[in-house]
Amino acid sequence: MAWAVWVGSVRKGSYNAALARALPELAPQGVSFDFLPSVATLPIYDADVEAEGFPAVVEATGAAIAAAEALVIVTPEYNYSIPGGLKNALDWVSRLPSKPLGRKPILIQSASMGVIGGARAQYHLRQVLVAVDGRVFNTPEVMVGRVQTLLTDGTLTDEGTKTFIAKQLKAFSEFIGR
Repeated sequence: MAWAVWVGSVRKGSYNAALARALPELAPQGVSFDFLPSVATLPIYDADVEAEGFPAVVEATGAAIAAAEALVIVTPEYNYSIPGGLKNALDWVSRLPSKPLGRKPILIQSASMGVIGGARAQYHLRQVLVAVDGRVFNTPEVMVGRVQTLLTDGTLTDEGTKTFIAKQLKAFSEFIGR
């Protein structure tokens, strides 16, 4: 069964998307990944729109999360928190009657050009995920600082970072009982 991956950044040259693209080669054997639609494809949350019916992209995203064995969120930090698009996407999916985030094993990773690698975004994201009853994995945490120095042409090439991410993925796999 696959793990769903959601990237919190929408930038074409996103460092976090580069991190997410590295996951398949670093994951334990037998783990595959399904990348969710960009958070930019979900409309701004509006209760009036919800009252008329959930947008198709919200329903499809929720169904993909529900079908996945686990969810991996890879996000940058914006203004000491999570990007608005990611928060909006989580707000939409959390309102689905099926509650696809409830009890779902969730792994968080972040990357930034700064030295703390998105730590504040991770802690805010954890607060949001508590509210939706996600089963968030705790340690080891992956917060990739100075990510721009660890990539070559948009690909993660730093062996130490790759080894650490592989260690986290293995521990997460054990956390979910693989």
